[in-house]
Amino acid sequence: MAYLIDSSSFIEAKDRTFCFDICPGFWDWLDQQNAHGNVFSIERVYKELDEGNDILVPWIRLRKQRFFLPDDTLSVNQMQQISQWATSGYSQQVSADFLRGADPFLIAFALAHGHTVVSDEILIRAEKKKIKIPVVCEAFNVTCIRPHTMLRTEGVRFILAQP
Repeated sequence: MAYLIDSSSFIEAKDRTFCFDICPGFWDWLDQQNAHGNVFSIERVYKELDEGNDILVPWIRLRKQRFFLPDDTLSVNQMQQISQWATSGYSQQVSADFLRGADPFLIAFALAHGHTVVSDEILIRAEKKKIKIPVVCEAFNVTCIRPHTMLRTEGVRFILAQP
């Protein structure tokens, strides 16, 4: 089991929670865990993030080959189920918007390989204007957690260096 990180978690970490200049240990931990085969994302998340124009872009570009996994046959097969689920429960526009992004592919990859999705999105079952990652994960029995839960589960602590 590995963690798969969504776009919003990278963006939120960069902008607020674990800014590069304030908490470089978070980014070092991601690198360390990626090297151990515990933390990844997918190429489609990379493509979403690469459209930005900020400090996150050079970070992801240096890690493109090892951190961002390509689609594979297993995940593409799971994507068909997710697509059917989205189009049967939501309006055509809402499901089309969802299926255009990286989120369904991230969930399909997690479903295919038994991984945990890491997302800053919050589970809101009654939402019909946008398909949220936690709702889809719940429908497919894929574990979905927030970034701080991942860090707690892994026993991560960011401690100030002693002077």
